[in-house]
Amino acid sequence: MSRKWRVPVLIAGMVAVSGCEGEKPVPKPPIDIQGEGDWTDTGRYAACNVYSVQGRACGDAETFDVSSCDVASLAQVPADGIYTVVYRTDSQAPAIGADAFRVSADGRLDSFHGVPPMERRVGPREFFLTSTRTLSPTVTARNTLVGCRAEGTRLYGCYVNCRNGRYNGSGTFLAERWTRRAGEEEASGLRLTSESFVEQGMPVDVYVTQGHAYVVSVPNGPEKGGLTVFDVSNPVAPVLVSTLSLPTDNYWNGVWAKGDALYVASADSGVMVFDISEPATPRLVRQVPSEQGPLDVHTVFVEGDRLYAMSPGPRPRTLVFDIRQPQEPVLLGEYVEPQVAGIFPGYPHDALALEGRLYINHWSRGYLIVDVSDPAAPRKLGEFVYPYATSHANAVGRFGERLIAFEGGESWGAHLRVLDVTDPAHPVQVGEYSLGANVSLHNMVLEGSRLYVAHYQHGVRVLDVSVPERPREVAYYNTFLETDPERGTSFYDGAIGMRVPGDGFVYVIDTSRGLLIFPEP
Repeated sequence: MSRKWRVPVLIAGMVAVSGCEGEKPVPKPPIDIQGEGDWTDTGRYAACNVYSVQGRACGDAETFDVSSCDVASLAQVPADGIYTVVYRTDSQAPAIGADAFRVSADGRLDSFHGVPPMERRVGPREFFLTSTRTLSPTVTARNTLVGCRAEGTRLYGCYVNCRNGRYNGSGTFLAERWTRRAGEEEASGLRLTSESFVEQGMPVDVYVTQGHAYVVSVPNGPEKGGLTVFDVSNPVAPVLVSTLSLPTDNYWNGVWAKGDALYVASADSGVMVFDISEPATPRLVRQVPSEQGPLDVHTVFVEGDRLYAMSPGPRPRTLVFDIRQPQEPVLLGEYVEPQVAGIFPGYPHDALALEGRLYINHWSRGYLIVDVSDPAAPRKLGEFVYPYATSHANAVGRFGERLIAFEGGESWGAHLRVLDVTDPAHPVQVGEYSLGANVSLHNMVLEGSRLYVAHYQHGVRVLDVSVPERPREVAYYNTFLETDPERGTSFYDGAIGMRVPGDGFVYVIDTSRGLLIFPEP
């Protein structure tokens, strides 16, 4: 989803352009706030500005004013490496967006917005990157970064986004050189059993059942997404047994199973239901709900005889299905958050069901607790909302007499929050876990008192949460290697998906390396 501003202001005969076009921008929600945000607005990151200058194209270096910048400090910017980025708009109600770029000493590995920059100048007193992409036969995008000052491995500057040569977003940014955490080796407490590359698209999620791992992928440039099936009856040596992709429907982001039914979240067709009675060769049997036209379902979750499908659009809602006959889901009802409104609404990204309650990560709307005992009439019980929310994934479990929820966002500064949700009307934060602002966490799985976290560039993290207030890291594996293909093309890069199916192994999806299998620590 994206949000765009363009606020022209006349300044000394030139037009200053404020705005943003981030991949996942994060607005401040106009609702009650219960916790501290992942990101705190401390003002503009740099003293530079962007102007429309007669005779110069949008994104040209001459449209940036760096006269108030400390350009001498740019000499300390490492000219070889991967940087994660947070953009801040110059609008009156600033929003943020996350990104990444890569520079290399000889320029061969350079990447900005997923393509080689058409111009780059990284020198003692300057930093300039600009890239151009064709988004459609009628739309061309240009994105430009200009450095203003540097502090160690951090770079501060201004950015501008252009569409068809016209300004449609600008502001300031902070970029930080990615490095492995200080003192860490490749692994501690986790041992890699096997690694299987996924050929189609970018792998994002996995479900393991009947001795097979079902990996779903989203398109990656010209590569289509789809479904890849590995026989993992011998986790030391997985065997690729089949792949499946449809020509115009292959953005498949989530996957779950019940019995001989596999449920795949499609961005175009809702929930795709596959027959996996022959596990190696899934067979598509239907798409649900079939009568509602194009439907974007982002994630799916199964508890007992219920299937939950989280749909960002065309209307944000969570669908509830009866799956007593697993291959024939029947729509029972839906939950629509009544306070979702405005130009950047929250949407249900993921959810977890437990004991008649549905815990929904509703992106900018926050973390919602919904009574779904009557799926025809779901009722919200409570919520936990924080500034610049990107509520993305969660896990919930019983710890003695308490119900504890582990909630995480997905953006710059996103980290793990530990919430006591025993009283759903009044969730209370009791703890947290953070590895820094420049790398986001993604998915998580709770097994007993162990919380397994897919943490993008920080790989796999295993936490002892027996004392929920004080999560304690007991194992890790750094899956991210700068030498892997396509590293540095996205902020959302690295360990992304995870399952712990109870067979003694941990199954992890890395966006570049594919399916990684570890023995449970």
